[in-house]
Amino acid sequence: MNKKIRFGIIGCGLMGKEFASAAARWCHLTDDVPAPEIVGVCDFNEAAIQWFTNNFDSIKYVTSDYKELLNKEDIDAIYCALPHNLHGQVYSDIIRAGKHFLGEKPFGIDKAANEEILKALEENPGVVVRCASEFPFFPACQELIRWVKEGKFGKIIEVHAGFNHSSDMDLTKPINWKRTIEINGEYGCMGDLGIHTQHVPFRMGWTPKNVYAVLSNICTERPDGKGGMAPCKTWDNATLVCEAEDKNGDVFPMFLETKRMSPGSTDEWFIEVYGLEASGKFNSNDPNAFCYTNAVGKEQAWCRLNVGYKPQFPTITGGIFEFGFTDSILQMWCSFMKEISGEKVEFGCFTPEETRLSHKLLTAALESHKEKKVVTL
Repeated sequence: MNKKIRFGIIGCGLMGKEFASAAARWCHLTDDVPAPEIVGVCDFNEAAIQWFTNNFDSIKYVTSDYKELLNKEDIDAIYCALPHNLHGQVYSDIIRAGKHFLGEKPFGIDKAANEEILKALEENPGVVVRCASEFPFFPACQELIRWVKEGKFGKIIEVHAGFNHSSDMDLTKPINWKRTIEINGEYGCMGDLGIHTQHVPFRMGWTPKNVYAVLSNICTERPDGKGGMAPCKTWDNATLVCEAEDKNGDVFPMFLETKRMSPGSTDEWFIEVYGLEASGKFNSNDPNAFCYTNAVGKEQAWCRLNVGYKPQFPTITGGIFEFGFTDSILQMWCSFMKEISGEKVEFGCFTPEETRLSHKLLTAALESHKEKKVVTL
């Protein structure tokens, strides 16, 4: 029987439910992986908490004060999904309480908050801390990652990565906290979506040397939900053009885009790698396909390989079936649980040091847009 790691959840919204659902189907995994057990939940919303208490008999602690969970000796780890302005204080408190921790992006509302979190981690090196980013765990994306590691692309020509939504195309949609600078932060869409675009490039060793940012505030006001209008000051869309350097010292263009107003993009995450010897693409709109081309002189042809259900961590599902978002969540959590246990994984969760690089990039992007210039990192 798998060892259990007892979890508290701070923030019982959409992603908190996804984690709990993944914990409930842990038997889906065939590896001997420690299982998360939900024993405590924290939220101000009683209705959100009720979903957890209705579905998980293991819950012993229900509170609106997150520090109560941190003080429980029978809670080993925390998952936290809160608005960005709370990250600095709450994330640091979790780490200083000695709890293993997986938190949501951007790991601090700004660079100063991120540094506060990382300082807490430096003071508590025995705690395993990661940032949530599930999309790279799709098997078709893992195939692209393997091609990178095996050098199949040859010299990189350029890289494109993005995470785009279209929900904000509805101009009647009331404003929420992600559209307010005070809670979401000045990064706007970059803070909310950017780490997802950076996970694969950063892990492959493609380090941005500089950035030129084009940021767009397309919808400047939205309904306030009370019959009036409220100013909407956050960036809706962002395109970052970087020079990136790989482990061989080669420099190439890297394009990172995050958009909340992207026509036709319900929830589109993608990574594209173009090389002299081969090129490859993955797009969550075609989630089971790895597209690639082998270069033969001046002619190339794109091929589509249906990868099927072949995840990094094996499950009971047969390889002929399809892989989806909830499967990627389960894979991400499996990776985190293995990392807590001290196991090395082929591809793991987004690390604290990678969040440091992310904040360095996004802070430079704000400067770039303001000054209309390329900013060196």
